[in-house]
Amino acid sequence: MPPFDSSLAVLILWAVIGYGLGSIPFGMIFANAMGLGNLRDIGSGNIGATNVLRTGNKKAAALTLLFDGGKGAVALLLARLFAGEDAVQIAALAAMVGHCYPVWLKFRGGKGVATFLGIMLALAWPVGIGCCIAWLIAAASTRTSSMGALGAAAASTFLMVFLGYGYALFLGILLTLLVFWRHRANIKRIRAGTEPKIGQKG
Repeated sequence: MPPFDSSLAVLILWAVIGYGLGSIPFGMIFANAMGLGNLRDIGSGNIGATNVLRTGNKKAAALTLLFDGGKGAVALLLARLFAGEDAVQIAALAAMVGHCYPVWLKFRGGKGVATFLGIMLALAWPVGIGCCIAWLIAAASTRTSSMGALGAAAASTFLMVFLGYGYALFLGILLTLLVFWRHRANIKRIRAGTEPKIGQKG
């Protein structure tokens, strides 16, 4: 029988912690708490801040954005505090997967934008700020949240290389691919010119 690998056990533990934190559906929690109805029956049916905004409640949308970003950052920072850099990246990836595919919601979660930005800010704040700027530019110029998300994700890997955070490049690529995968329906609508604008209901 091979010896027990404690380092692997630590990584598994942080994967579980990251997934657990990431899978908390704050959008649904705030929508229910504020009597906004079931997010599955509103707009795109997504649980993220953009769809919460379609309820007309900006406070709920802001809280969802803050907490969805915060859970990714918290997972990463806890791993950084109590374990090594490998655990940091595992926890971050697991938090993103947890948000996108939460077991509590039959693996039908959000698209991961706020969680992605929270992870980037906690992982390497200059990269995170760059991603936020990229989101703002793309979203403001097109008035579509999905274009902001795609712009931020695409910018992340270039920012990591340019700003000297190459050690996390593989994580950045995985997170970027996940953001693009979760937005594949949005990409089709963007090409068709039917993607809803920010704040648009329905």
